[in-house]
Amino acid sequence: MDGGPGYEVIVCTPVPGRIATTGGLSLVVDRGLDAVHDADTVLVAGTGHRYEPDPLTVAAVRDAAAAGRRIASICSGAFVLAEAGLLEGRSATTYWELAEELRTRYPALDLKGDVLYVHDGSVMTSSGYAAGIDLCLHIIRSDYGAAVANRVARAALVAPVRPGGQTQFTQTPLPPELGNSYADTRGWAMRHLDEPLTLTDLARHARVSVRTLTRRFHAESGVSPLQWLLHQRIERAKELLETTRLPMDQVARACGLGTADSLRSHVVRRTGLTPSAYRAQFSRLVLAASAGTEVAP
Repeated sequence: MDGGPGYEVIVCTPVPGRIATTGGLSLVVDRGLDAVHDADTVLVAGTGHRYEPDPLTVAAVRDAAAAGRRIASICSGAFVLAEAGLLEGRSATTYWELAEELRTRYPALDLKGDVLYVHDGSVMTSSGYAAGIDLCLHIIRSDYGAAVANRVARAALVAPVRPGGQTQFTQTPLPPELGNSYADTRGWAMRHLDEPLTLTDLARHARVSVRTLTRRFHAESGVSPLQWLLHQRIERAKELLETTRLPMDQVARACGLGTADSLRSHVVRRTGLTPSAYRAQFSRLVLAASAGTEVAP
Protein backbone atom coordinates (compact mmCIF):
# COMPACT_ATOMS: atom_id res chain seq x y z
CA MET A 1 0.00 0.00 0.00
CA ASP A 2 2.14 2.93 1.32
CA GLY A 3 -0.25 5.46 -0.20
CA GLY A 4 -0.50 3.60 -3.51
CA PRO A 5 -3.30 1.39 -4.81
CA GLY A 6 -3.72 -1.92 -3.06
CA TYR A 7 -4.86 -3.67 -6.21
CA GLU A 8 -4.55 -3.37 -9.96
CA VAL A 9 -8.03 -3.99 -11.32
CA ILE A 10 -8.33 -5.29 -14.88
CA VAL A 11 -11.66 -5.93 -16.61
CA CYS A 12 -11.64 -8.65 -19.25
CA THR A 13 -14.10 -10.49 -21.47
CA PRO A 14 -14.06 -13.37 -23.98
CA VAL A 15 -14.46 -10.94 -26.90
CA PRO A 16 -12.91 -7.50 -26.26
CA GLY A 17 -14.76 -4.46 -27.50
CA ARG A 18 -17.99 -2.69 -26.65
CA ILE A 19 -20.05 -4.75 -24.22
CA ALA A 20 -23.76 -4.08 -23.68
CA THR A 21 -24.93 -4.54 -20.10
CA THR A 22 -28.41 -5.52 -18.94
CA GLY A 23 -28.66 -2.11 -17.26
CA GLY A 24 -28.68 -0.34 -20.62
CA LEU A 25 -25.09 0.89 -20.43
CA SER A 26 -22.18 -0.09 -22.65
CA LEU A 27 -18.63 -0.77 -21.52
CA VAL A 28 -15.51 -0.77 -23.64
CA VAL A 29 -13.33 -3.68 -22.52
CA ASP A 30 -9.97 -4.01 -24.23
CA ARG A 31 -8.60 -7.10 -22.48
CA GLY A 32 -9.41 -10.69 -23.34
CA LEU A 33 -9.38 -13.71 -21.06
CA ASP A 34 -5.59 -13.89 -21.26
CA ALA A 35 -5.66 -11.38 -18.39
CA VAL A 36 -7.02 -14.10 -16.13
CA HIS A 37 -3.74 -16.02 -16.36
CA ASP A 38 -1.82 -13.22 -14.65
CA ALA A 39 -4.41 -12.43 -11.97
CA ASP A 40 -4.02 -13.21 -8.29
CA THR A 41 -7.78 -12.92 -7.73
CA VAL A 42 -10.44 -13.61 -10.36
CA LEU A 43 -13.80 -11.97 -9.66
CA VAL A 44 -16.71 -13.16 -11.82
CA ALA A 45 -19.52 -10.63 -12.06
CA GLY A 46 -23.21 -11.47 -12.27
CA THR A 47 -24.34 -12.70 -15.65
CA GLY A 48 -27.61 -12.83 -17.52
CA HIS A 49 -26.43 -16.03 -19.22
CA ARG A 50 -26.49 -18.33 -16.21
CA TYR A 51 -28.38 -21.02 -18.15
CA GLU A 52 -25.48 -21.37 -20.60
CA PRO A 53 -22.33 -19.84 -19.08
CA ASP A 54 -19.76 -18.85 -21.68
CA PRO A 55 -17.52 -21.93 -22.14
CA LEU A 56 -14.37 -19.84 -22.63
CA THR A 57 -15.03 -18.01 -19.37
CA VAL A 58 -15.76 -21.27 -17.57
CA ALA A 59 -12.50 -22.77 -18.85
CA ALA A 60 -10.48 -19.68 -17.90
CA VAL A 61 -11.90 -19.68 -14.38
CA ARG A 62 -11.29 -23.42 -14.02
CA ASP A 63 -7.67 -23.03 -15.19
CA ALA A 64 -7.11 -20.10 -12.83
CA ALA A 65 -8.35 -22.17 -9.90
CA ALA A 66 -6.10 -25.07 -10.90
CA ALA A 67 -3.18 -22.63 -10.92
CA GLY A 68 -3.93 -21.66 -7.33
CA ARG A 69 -5.63 -18.33 -7.98
CA ARG A 70 -8.24 -16.96 -5.62
CA ILE A 71 -11.71 -17.13 -7.24
CA ALA A 72 -14.76 -15.08 -6.29
CA SER A 73 -18.21 -14.37 -7.72
CA ILE A 74 -20.97 -11.83 -7.30
CA CYS A 75 -24.67 -12.74 -7.56
CA SER A 76 -25.33 -15.07 -10.53
CA GLY A 77 -21.60 -15.32 -11.19
CA ALA A 78 -21.81 -18.33 -8.88
CA PHE A 79 -23.29 -20.28 -11.81
CA VAL A 80 -20.01 -19.83 -13.71
CA LEU A 81 -18.04 -21.12 -10.73
CA ALA A 82 -20.41 -24.06 -10.34
CA GLU A 83 -20.20 -24.91 -14.05
CA ALA A 84 -16.41 -24.88 -13.71
CA GLY A 85 -16.71 -27.46 -10.94
CA LEU A 86 -15.31 -25.14 -8.29
CA LEU A 87 -18.29 -25.33 -5.94
CA GLU A 88 -18.58 -29.10 -5.75
CA GLY A 89 -18.38 -30.07 -2.09
CA ARG A 90 -18.02 -26.41 -1.07
CA SER A 91 -20.29 -23.98 0.72
CA ALA A 92 -21.56 -21.20 -1.54
CA THR A 93 -24.30 -18.61 -1.92
CA THR A 94 -26.05 -16.57 -4.59
CA TYR A 95 -28.92 -14.10 -4.85
CA TRP A 96 -31.89 -15.46 -2.90
CA GLU A 97 -34.22 -15.59 -5.92
CA LEU A 98 -31.70 -17.80 -7.74
CA ALA A 99 -30.83 -20.02 -4.78
CA GLU A 100 -33.20 -22.88 -5.53
CA GLU A 101 -32.19 -22.91 -9.19
CA LEU A 102 -28.50 -23.11 -8.26
CA ARG A 103 -29.19 -25.87 -5.74
CA THR A 104 -31.19 -27.88 -8.26
CA ARG A 105 -28.69 -27.57 -11.11
CA TYR A 106 -25.63 -28.21 -8.94
CA PRO A 107 -26.71 -30.46 -6.04
CA ALA A 108 -23.13 -31.25 -5.01
CA LEU A 109 -22.63 -27.79 -3.51
CA ASP A 110 -23.68 -26.78 0.00
CA LEU A 111 -25.89 -23.75 -0.56
CA LYS A 112 -26.06 -21.17 2.22
CA GLY A 113 -29.21 -19.17 1.58
CA ASP A 114 -29.16 -16.60 4.37
CA VAL A 115 -25.69 -15.08 4.17
CA LEU A 116 -24.22 -12.12 2.32
CA TYR A 117 -21.11 -14.01 1.25
CA VAL A 118 -19.28 -17.30 1.78
CA HIS A 119 -15.52 -17.84 1.92
CA ASP A 120 -14.64 -21.52 1.52
CA GLY A 121 -10.96 -22.16 0.97
CA SER A 122 -9.78 -20.26 -2.09
CA VAL A 123 -13.31 -19.76 -3.43
CA MET A 124 -15.69 -16.97 -2.42
CA THR A 125 -19.27 -16.28 -3.46
CA SER A 126 -21.63 -13.41 -2.62
CA SER A 127 -25.40 -13.09 -2.80
CA GLY A 128 -26.95 -10.03 -4.47
CA TYR A 129 -25.06 -7.29 -6.27
CA ALA A 130 -24.83 -5.05 -3.19
CA ALA A 131 -23.42 -8.01 -1.26
CA GLY A 132 -20.50 -7.83 -3.68
CA ILE A 133 -19.44 -4.75 -1.72
CA ASP A 134 -19.46 -6.81 1.47
CA LEU A 135 -17.40 -9.48 -0.26
CA CYS A 136 -14.85 -6.98 -1.56
CA LEU A 137 -14.51 -5.44 1.90
CA HIS A 138 -13.93 -8.96 3.22
CA ILE A 139 -11.17 -9.46 0.65
CA ILE A 140 -9.56 -6.16 1.64
CA ARG A 141 -9.87 -7.11 5.31
CA SER A 142 -8.20 -10.45 4.61
CA ASP A 143 -5.37 -8.86 2.62
CA TYR A 144 -4.71 -5.62 4.51
CA GLY A 145 -6.49 -5.87 7.85
CA ALA A 146 -9.62 -4.45 9.45
CA ALA A 147 -8.32 -0.89 9.77
CA VAL A 148 -7.79 -0.53 6.02
CA ALA A 149 -11.12 -2.20 5.23
CA ASN A 150 -12.87 0.18 7.62
CA ARG A 151 -11.28 3.21 5.96
CA VAL A 152 -12.40 1.97 2.54
CA ALA A 153 -15.93 1.40 3.88
CA ARG A 154 -16.09 4.92 5.30
CA ALA A 155 -14.87 6.38 2.01
CA ALA A 156 -17.61 4.45 0.19
CA LEU A 157 -20.25 5.42 2.79
CA VAL A 158 -21.10 1.80 3.57
CA ALA A 159 -21.02 -0.29 6.73
CA PRO A 160 -17.69 -2.08 7.30
CA VAL A 161 -19.57 -5.21 8.36
CA ARG A 162 -23.30 -5.56 7.77
CA PRO A 163 -25.25 -7.59 10.33
CA GLY A 164 -27.72 -10.25 9.28
CA GLY A 165 -28.20 -12.09 6.04
CA GLN A 166 -30.39 -12.01 2.95
CA THR A 167 -33.64 -12.63 4.83
CA GLN A 168 -33.62 -9.07 6.15
CA PHE A 169 -34.32 -7.94 2.57
CA THR A 170 -36.80 -10.62 1.46
CA GLN A 171 -40.54 -10.87 1.83
CA THR A 172 -41.91 -13.99 3.48
CA PRO A 173 -43.62 -15.91 0.68
CA LEU A 174 -47.34 -15.66 1.31
CA PRO A 175 -49.75 -15.92 -1.62
CA PRO A 176 -50.49 -12.53 -3.21
CA GLU A 177 -54.14 -13.52 -3.65
CA LEU A 178 -55.87 -14.85 -0.55
CA GLY A 179 -59.36 -14.98 -1.99
CA ASN A 180 -62.43 -13.08 -0.85
CA SER A 181 -64.09 -15.61 1.45
CA TYR A 182 -62.72 -14.06 4.62
CA ALA A 183 -61.66 -10.61 3.43
CA ASP A 184 -63.82 -8.92 6.07
CA THR A 185 -62.35 -11.07 8.82
CA ARG A 186 -58.80 -10.43 7.66
CA GLY A 187 -59.49 -6.71 7.57
CA TRP A 188 -60.98 -6.86 11.07
CA ALA A 189 -57.94 -8.78 12.34
CA MET A 190 -55.57 -6.24 10.79
CA ARG A 191 -57.38 -3.47 12.70
CA HIS A 192 -57.03 -5.40 15.96
CA LEU A 193 -53.46 -6.70 15.78
CA ASP A 194 -52.77 -5.17 19.19
CA GLU A 195 -55.28 -7.58 20.73
CA PRO A 196 -54.62 -11.24 21.71
CA LEU A 197 -56.74 -12.71 18.91
CA THR A 198 -57.34 -16.45 18.93
CA LEU A 199 -58.51 -18.88 16.29
CA THR A 200 -61.88 -18.89 18.02
CA ASP A 201 -62.07 -15.10 17.74
CA LEU A 202 -61.40 -15.27 14.00
CA ALA A 203 -63.96 -18.03 13.48
CA ARG A 204 -66.57 -16.16 15.51
CA HIS A 205 -66.09 -13.03 13.40
CA ALA A 206 -66.32 -15.09 10.19
CA ARG A 207 -69.47 -16.81 11.55
CA VAL A 208 -68.12 -20.28 10.85
CA SER A 209 -66.68 -23.08 12.93
CA VAL A 210 -62.99 -23.20 13.75
CA ARG A 211 -62.68 -26.32 11.61
CA THR A 212 -64.37 -24.71 8.60
CA LEU A 213 -62.30 -21.53 8.90
CA THR A 214 -59.06 -23.48 9.12
CA ARG A 215 -59.90 -25.73 6.17
CA ARG A 216 -61.11 -22.98 3.83
CA PHE A 217 -58.42 -20.49 4.84
CA HIS A 218 -55.68 -23.03 4.18
CA ALA A 219 -57.25 -24.01 0.85
CA GLU A 220 -57.21 -20.38 -0.30
CA SER A 221 -53.88 -19.26 1.11
CA GLY A 222 -51.73 -22.31 1.79
CA VAL A 223 -51.27 -21.26 5.42
CA SER A 224 -53.35 -21.56 8.56
CA PRO A 225 -55.23 -18.55 9.97
CA LEU A 226 -52.81 -18.27 12.88
CA GLN A 227 -49.78 -18.47 10.58
CA TRP A 228 -51.26 -15.63 8.54
CA LEU A 229 -51.98 -13.66 11.71
CA LEU A 230 -48.42 -14.08 13.00
CA HIS A 231 -47.06 -12.95 9.64
CA GLN A 232 -49.17 -9.78 9.84
CA ARG A 233 -48.01 -9.10 13.40
CA ILE A 234 -44.36 -9.37 12.40
CA GLU A 235 -44.86 -7.19 9.32
CA ARG A 236 -46.57 -4.57 11.51
CA ALA A 237 -43.65 -4.76 13.95
CA LYS A 238 -41.18 -4.21 11.11
CA GLU A 239 -43.20 -1.23 9.90
CA LEU A 240 -43.19 0.31 13.39
CA LEU A 241 -39.45 -0.27 13.72
CA GLU A 242 -38.94 1.48 10.38
CA THR A 243 -41.25 4.42 10.95
CA THR A 244 -41.34 5.18 14.69
CA ARG A 245 -39.08 5.57 17.69
CA LEU A 246 -41.38 3.60 19.98
CA PRO A 247 -39.62 1.57 22.69
CA MET A 248 -39.46 -2.16 21.98
CA ASP A 249 -42.07 -3.10 24.57
CA GLN A 250 -44.54 -0.66 23.00
CA VAL A 251 -43.82 -2.03 19.52
CA ALA A 252 -44.45 -5.54 20.85
CA ARG A 253 -47.79 -4.56 22.40
CA ALA A 254 -48.90 -2.56 19.35
CA CYS A 255 -48.57 -5.57 17.06
CA GLY A 256 -49.81 -8.18 19.52
CA LEU A 257 -46.50 -9.93 20.13
CA GLY A 258 -46.74 -9.35 23.86
CA THR A 259 -43.28 -8.61 25.21
CA ALA A 260 -40.01 -7.18 23.96
CA ASP A 261 -38.46 -10.65 24.33
CA SER A 262 -41.16 -12.17 22.12
CA LEU A 263 -40.70 -9.36 19.60
CA ARG A 264 -36.96 -10.02 19.52
CA SER A 265 -37.45 -13.76 19.02
CA HIS A 266 -39.84 -13.34 16.09
CA VAL A 267 -37.90 -10.55 14.35
CA VAL A 268 -34.60 -12.42 14.65
CA ARG A 269 -36.20 -15.59 13.28
CA ARG A 270 -37.75 -13.70 10.36
CA THR A 271 -34.94 -11.28 9.43
CA GLY A 272 -31.74 -12.50 11.09
CA LEU A 273 -31.49 -9.14 12.90
CA THR A 274 -32.43 -8.02 16.38
CA PRO A 275 -35.17 -5.37 16.47
CA SER A 276 -32.59 -2.71 17.33
CA ALA A 277 -30.34 -3.77 14.46
CA TYR A 278 -33.31 -3.90 12.07
CA ARG A 279 -34.32 -0.38 13.09
CA ALA A 280 -30.77 0.89 12.62
CA GLN A 281 -30.59 -0.73 9.19
CA PHE A 282 -34.00 0.23 7.82
CA SER A 283 -35.34 3.17 9.81
CA ARG A 284 -37.11 5.51 7.39
CA LEU A 285 -36.64 8.31 9.93
CA VAL A 286 -32.87 7.95 9.71
CA LEU A 287 -32.95 7.62 5.91
CA ALA A 288 -35.17 10.66 5.51
CA ALA A 289 -33.07 12.72 7.90
CA SER A 290 -29.86 11.78 6.11
CA ALA A 291 -31.46 12.82 2.83
CA GLY A 292 -32.21 16.26 4.24
CA THR A 293 -35.95 15.75 4.70
CA GLU A 294 -37.59 17.27 7.74
CA VAL A 295 -39.01 14.44 9.83
CA ALA A 296 -41.61 14.78 12.54
CA PRO A 297 -40.65 13.16 15.85
